[in-house]
Amino acid sequence: MKEKRAERLESIKDAHKSAKADSSSRMEDYLEVISELVELKGYANTIDISRYMNVSAPSVTKMLQRLDENGFLEYEKYHGINLTDKGNSVADTIRQKHGILLEFFKMLGIDHAIANEDAEGIEHHLNPKTIKQLRKFITYLKSNPKVLGNFE
Repeated sequence: MKEKRAERLESIKDAHKSAKADSSSRMEDYLEVISELVELKGYANTIDISRYMNVSAPSVTKMLQRLDENGFLEYEKYHGINLTDKGNSVADTIRQKHGILLEFFKMLGIDHAIANEDAEGIEHHLNPKTIKQLRKFITYLKSNPKVLGNFE
């Protein structure tokens, strides 16, 4: 499980090397990284967040203050960073979206690295209804392997 978390963190990092995200997507990415770090290491700090988000430590501090003001985390400068229930909820939702998209893209025969990058790029922009239908479609394909086999 820790290996998977580390892989997720690296995929988020890679996606941020070239991506310019809007403000809410950026906030979601921070919450996702913080959540992954806490799961992996038991804590999140500014330096680690900076490394995975490919931004400067002062930029991280500024975003942490914003996230704190919006009730997504509890942040005290020079202390640990903890997500609130609200922050965990957003991070979990993004993680689920990513997983569903990744699984779908891999079913289509897309290479893992490309599928991961694409999932990271669009996970913030899909309506929950779209994700729900995509999940149902994946379930359908899994229960009807002949259909998927005919596609391949």
